[in-house]
Amino acid sequence: MKKNKPVRALFVSMAAALIAACGGQQGLVDQNDGPGVDTVPADIPDAIPHWEPRSMYGNPKSYRVNGKRYKTLDSAEGFMERGVASWYGTKFHGQRTSSGEPYDMYAMTAAHKTLPLPTYVRVTNLENGSTAVLRVNDRGPFHDNRIIDLSYTAATKLGIAQNGTGLVEVRAITPDSARDAGAAVPPPTPAPELFIQVGAFSSRGNAETLKSTLEGHEIADVAIYDGSSNGSVIYRVRVGPLEDVESADNVYDRLGSLGLGGYRLVID
Repeated sequence: MKKNKPVRALFVSMAAALIAACGGQQGLVDQNDGPGVDTVPADIPDAIPHWEPRSMYGNPKSYRVNGKRYKTLDSAEGFMERGVASWYGTKFHGQRTSSGEPYDMYAMTAAHKTLPLPTYVRVTNLENGSTAVLRVNDRGPFHDNRIIDLSYTAATKLGIAQNGTGLVEVRAITPDSARDAGAAVPPPTPAPELFIQVGAFSSRGNAETLKSTLEGHEIADVAIYDGSSNGSVIYRVRVGPLEDVESADNVYDRLGSLGLGGYRLVID
């Protein structure tokens, strides 16, 4: 077993380097990064989930990009999150993904920071109700306020390509759950509200202190929202509702300049 340790260390190092090389620039959207939307068929078929072995190169226990460490999930079972999606196109087309496959901007694929590679996900655009099933085969986007990078074609199908970003829900699915669900029908969705949650406290006094601190730094639209967690009252300090993703990015940058941490985007 001792003879294998240097080989394993080299393998993990190579995998982390591949992840960083493939996804390090993703998530900073360039709306010119791809052809016009009229070059993509209107009726784009979803990816078809099927059981696959894990990628040899794309699943180290953890990896580091831009000074931040990410931990790969052991399983995608039950995974769901909401946040901002971006997309990537011609600048990465044909380059090697974190799973070792070439990136195809016309395939129904996506990049995610922590899901096992590959994982199939159903992505729903919360602003228009459209859905798509995608195969996650890459790492990224490495931007503080993005949760998934879509292929150009996936972004087009979801109605996100033209704007560059969109508010989405991401749910992991299996071949069995995909068959049980049948064909997805775009659901009617209320207009989502976008917030940045800066802190959550069991003491309202602590929440009021943070609210006053933020307002003292001229951050507008700060409010305290009462809620519950594990049967206990909790006070959430949020900025918003925000008008759009650009506004959320501006708040992220402002909070970062104040040296605050732990804040996150919330979609209600």
